[in-house]
Amino acid sequence: MKITIIGASHGIGNQLLKLALAESHEVTALLRKPENLKVTDANLHIIKGDILDPSSVTSATTDQDAICVCIGIPPGRKPVTVFSQGINNVLSAIGNNTEQKLIVVTGIGAGDSKGHGGFLYDRVINPLLLKEIYKDKNREEAIIKESHVNWMIVRPGFLTNGPGTGNYRVIDDLAGITAGKISRADVADFMLKQLKEPTHFGRTPLLTY
Repeated sequence: MKITIIGASHGIGNQLLKLALAESHEVTALLRKPENLKVTDANLHIIKGDILDPSSVTSATTDQDAICVCIGIPPGRKPVTVFSQGINNVLSAIGNNTEQKLIVVTGIGAGDSKGHGGFLYDRVINPLLLKEIYKDKNREEAIIKESHVNWMIVRPGFLTNGPGTGNYRVIDDLAGITAGKISRADVADFMLKQLKEPTHFGRTPLLTY
């Protein structure tokens, strides 16, 4: 399988890259700073660029089976547009190709997952530090849902650097649910499994232990 990962130098994207290469998939990584990626492999192709640069997005996604968007930014209070602008560039690159799979990572607090993070996160952390980020993630999710591509939005719970366990919950109905922790490795595990055997496309699953 040919997989493009945008945001592969760290976090979930980096875990996904390692898992995909371990299974001998062909991976294209779109990176602003390729020198930050400490992985080498015959099946790894690196394109220097940015999700905000339409030409590099097109170069990275052409003739790929799947596109995985795993970008993130530090918390802050300034207005954010990178998620919505970036996904518009990705969707423009995909165009009318309904064969390509698109997986985008947002997080707990986006869309109808708002209010499912627990008291401290919902009332303190998100409003004070993540408000602008999640405003834009909401815009990003809305843009994806209005598109005609073959999409899935993954909403992880509270991310850890723990090992992959392969043992986690995939929740579609959030009634009565409060998100817990999930390792970045297990989020990547779910994404790669979905690319091979899709069951949740067109949905917004929450991942948690």
